[in-house]
Amino acid sequence: MTDNQPSPKENFLFPRSKYWGEFTPQQLAFNANLQEFAQRVSFVCNLETGGKMSADEAYDEIKRLWKDLKQSKANLIDAIPPELPPELPPE
Repeated sequence: MTDNQPSPKENFLFPRSKYWGEFTPQQLAFNANLQEFAQRVSFVCNLETGGKMSADEAYDEIKRLWKDLKQSKANLIDAIPPELPPELPPE
């Protein structure tokens, strides 16, 4: 599509929800990673349920996805420095 809108097929396979939390670029990026994690876990579960993937393979894949999400959280959320209090005017 030329207007940068996802196709109906992409919307069906990869739905995205709006972010309603406190906005920071890091929070928004982590939210996108969290949604992708949930979508991929769903795919893996469906593949295992349908017999296309063994339970051990599914477990290993979900474990890898979880490690990736934890790393994303560490890089995006935990790395945010605490906000400094506003400076007081000189006395």
